[in-house]
Amino acid sequence: MAHDLAIVLAAGKGTRMRSSRPKVVHKIAGRSMLGHVLTAVNSAQSVDRDLRCAVVVSAGEVGTAVGAEARRFLETAETFVQAEQRGTGDAVLAARDALRANPETVFVLFGDTPLITGQILTEMRSALDDGADVAVLAFDAENPTGYGRVVTDESGAVTGIVEEKDATPDQRAIHLCNSGVMAFRIGELAALFDRITANNVQGEYYLTDAIALARAVGLDVQVVTCDERAVLGVNDRQQLAVAERLYQDRARRRAMVEGATLIAPETVWFSADTQLGTDVLVEPNVIFGPGVQVADTATIRANSYLEGASVGPGCIIGPFARLRPGADLGADVRIGNFVEVKNVTMADGSKANHLSYLGDGTVGRGANVGAGTIFCNYDGFNKHRTEVGDGAFIGSNSALVAPVRIGTGAFVGSGSVISKDVADDALAIARAPQEVREDWARRFRERGERLKKAAKAKG
Repeated sequence: MAHDLAIVLAAGKGTRMRSSRPKVVHKIAGRSMLGHVLTAVNSAQSVDRDLRCAVVVSAGEVGTAVGAEARRFLETAETFVQAEQRGTGDAVLAARDALRANPETVFVLFGDTPLITGQILTEMRSALDDGADVAVLAFDAENPTGYGRVVTDESGAVTGIVEEKDATPDQRAIHLCNSGVMAFRIGELAALFDRITANNVQGEYYLTDAIALARAVGLDVQVVTCDERAVLGVNDRQQLAVAERLYQDRARRRAMVEGATLIAPETVWFSADTQLGTDVLVEPNVIFGPGVQVADTATIRANSYLEGASVGPGCIIGPFARLRPGADLGADVRIGNFVEVKNVTMADGSKANHLSYLGDGTVGRGANVGAGTIFCNYDGFNKHRTEVGDGAFIGSNSALVAPVRIGTGAFVGSGSVISKDVADDALAIARAPQEVREDWARRFRERGERLKKAAKAKG
């Protein structure tokens, strides 16, 4: 079985992120930039090829953090340290040991291009399958300033890539720009990179010099083009925000193409792993945090926030609802305005329609949790569970002090504080008995008026 090697360059010189965290672990749609790149690599993997991934990091704690992040997405990812920041060509050679395994195809990517897709990488591999020795990913830039230019001959074949600082005026007029992403099918790739020199303004070993060297020995270099936005590099917080916006636009389009209705798409925010079924309706100002699955025909009403939650078919969530990690809702569950659910399984047809907190527990089939109900799950040290049986009815403004079980078909009277289990089909009432004092309010007001007049006369 052939194997591919993806070399992801995650090391680099200082950036403008102004952060204590490595640049490539900053997030787009709840997933690190490096995670997006590795997800694209993994999705492009062919079924008849093994994949090996080499992540080039800088030395020290930053490199260690980047390596750990890489293994979150690809357990087999290996890290290689670029001891000195001497350019992209030198960074590839930091993974020389991975190259010695003689992979069939080598991809070189960058950890700060989170919008690249597996489809683009598949197109690059197709160019190699069609006979190219090298595939260069390029884009037609509206404004090419700052980019390396891809130089071609009359036939369209690539003759080299020139960095802007080293380009002639004619070369700077070229709009076909280098993304930096390349794919190689060359047996002795390390030997090719060993021939790169630092004869340039920056004094660095450019990855792009490999193209002219490949051409010099008669290798075929082809261009694969993509949208400029797909290879946007992120170096500062403003670019991070631009990448987030572009990703969200892409996610919104995908959701609608796949059968969800977004009433105001520009107000809905997705995480990279959000899953929506068909005929899902999403109202304005909804945020999907990481780990959300929404089944067919569910409705997410306005101003709701979901994270780590599973929403069953036909559910109606919100408006102004919050589903936290561990919220697992069956079919046709109703979660209404200002209800928060955390680590609770709710069976089919159960309801909590108003102003409640449900934390750590289960709610049975068809049960009703009234307005203002609290699952008192935390004693200051540990979390405890509340169990509400099938068909149970919890009256408004009740507090269920966990651990506690409300039996099947049981009723809890409104305003109760329940700290002991309630048997099936029983009624539990735990509140002070009502006391009525006739005419008390009139006498209270009269006394208050007399005291007020007396105080005013003395003053």
